[in-house]
Amino acid sequence: MPRAKNGEIELHFEVFGHVESPVLILVNGLGNQCLSFREDMCHSFVAAGFRVVRFDNRDVGLSSDGTAGYTLSEMASDVVAVADAIGADRFHTMGFSLGGMIVQTVAIEYSTRLLSGTSVMSTTGDSDVGRPSEEARRLLLTPGSADRATAIEAHLAGQRVWGSPGHVEWDVQKELAGQLFDRACRPDGVARQYQAARRDGSRSSRLAHVDVPFLVIHGTADTLIDISGGRRTAEVVPGARLVVIDGMGHDYPSAFWPRLVAEFTDFVLQSDQEG
Repeated sequence: MPRAKNGEIELHFEVFGHVESPVLILVNGLGNQCLSFREDMCHSFVAAGFRVVRFDNRDVGLSSDGTAGYTLSEMASDVVAVADAIGADRFHTMGFSLGGMIVQTVAIEYSTRLLSGTSVMSTTGDSDVGRPSEEARRLLLTPGSADRATAIEAHLAGQRVWGSPGHVEWDVQKELAGQLFDRACRPDGVARQYQAARRDGSRSSRLAHVDVPFLVIHGTADTLIDISGGRRTAEVVPGARLVVIDGMGHDYPSAFWPRLVAEFTDFVLQSDQEG
């Protein structure tokens, strides 16, 4: 089982693709384990020419517990530790939701390591953008459960509120929710991740100094982080490209994988040409 070390933190990770391909590290959102980046999705990026890494953030899955009071800066250093563990001096990274906030922080603090950064369905931490609907907020703040059936139902309830309308794969999501529960049920860790995001505040002034190629992707049907969060991110990062995906919610069902892969690949190719 491959593990990356960042001080006392150990991070479980998995790698797909050819060792000579440019590295793409996928960074998950709040409470999500690396299994949420389904293998077929990872292989879609492999087919486009990337060596793909998925990992469990601290406090979820098979990675270490985080101590109380950690920051997004420390979670960003976890991404770099994973890159170090596979020998990637420079790498691309794509983060979803909380993962997008972590990617933004990697771009702020580790720009010399990045080939590019991509922030998906995320926001800058400014209080006036990226706000959830009332129903989404209520579900987000509902404590996690150590009961398997309750945890699975909570996962499906979230899909009903912020999943992409007409594209949620209900059988897949129900099976995935059970797999995630059986692999690691750690609601206290999810709460610590949430506090890390809250503690960070606004990143806009720091993002204004980012000097790496940066892509922002957001869906029009996102009820958990309103699309205004993605628009603000693209506004404040110099030269950022904004891609709006009609009908995508706060998830990434297989219907949107071809678009995500195509937009990312096109962005990387254009950045390489410009660089």
